[in-house]
Amino acid sequence: MSHKPTGPSDYYKRKLARTLWKTKRRIWRDISKKIYKPRKKKVEVNLFKINNKTKNGDVIVVPGKILSTGSLDHTVIIACLNASKSARQNIKNSSTESKIISIEELLDTNPSGSNVKIIV
Repeated sequence: MSHKPTGPSDYYKRKLARTLWKTKRRIWRDISKKIYKPRKKKVEVNLFKINNKTKNGDVIVVPGKILSTGSLDHTVIIACLNASKSARQNIKNSSTESKIISIEELLDTNPSGSNVKIIV
């Protein structure tokens, strides 16, 4: 029998998960655990779910991919691993000033993780 890895094989994801874990903050450790999950349990979130679960001015983290179904009607800052092209266009074309950033950028701007929501 050989060892079969179930975590991310992508170097970027492994490095990000280790960096988040080293912060020793609960929210960043939770996100790190979600990034390390197997590919079968990857997170995919549609824009309508983000719109329903957030309010104006929220900062959220999606430890996976954002898909384009739906639209945003209020301003949010979304940190994610990846977003589809159509999701990026939907956010850019919406009348709100919402934006997508990387999880690393959010970690740099808010190392304590205060007022950040995780959406899975």
